[in-house]
Amino acid sequence: MDSLVAAAITGVIAFGATNMDDIVFLTIFFSQTPHRWHVVLGQYLGFTVLVLISLIGFFGGQLLPHAWLRLFGIAPIAIALKKLLAKRDDHPQRASTGTMAVAIVTFVNGADNIGIYAPLFAVSDAQRVVVLIAVLYVLLAVWVHCRYLIHRHRAVAYTLKRWGHWIVPLVLMGLGFYILSH
Repeated sequence: MDSLVAAAITGVIAFGATNMDDIVFLTIFFSQTPHRWHVVLGQYLGFTVLVLISLIGFFGGQLLPHAWLRLFGIAPIAIALKKLLAKRDDHPQRASTGTMAVAIVTFVNGADNIGIYAPLFAVSDAQRVVVLIAVLYVLLAVWVHCRYLIHRHRAVAYTLKRWGHWIVPLVLMGLGFYILSH
């Protein structure tokens, strides 16, 4: 049971670390369309593709020696370093808000999701993967709802946008070290 609680906590941390950068995109999408369901459906569609691709890590984890799988922890650390060194664009352009546009942006912006979820799935057994995926989807629902609400509160959106570029890499590094140690 402790293993499943640990999986749930790990899922929460992984979700937060990989979806913090979606704040800007979702806030923009919700603020530019009267069709909120397009944004919600697009987010779920893009996220589902990311999870499906990440499941390759689980199946690879069944074939590769566990000692090798821990090396996948390097991926989140590399993603974190890339995020720390990347030039930020504080003035995003107007976004298309159709379902497919949101799904494509979610997918394209999701390399860090795959880079985190695939190694986590790879070092997990089937039961932990089910818990991780369940946590990810529950948090996605909460995340989308919060982004819907936050698009009306510019001060909060601005603060998260301003400091998120420091928080996310630190959390990603923590996840990378967690994967390396398991």
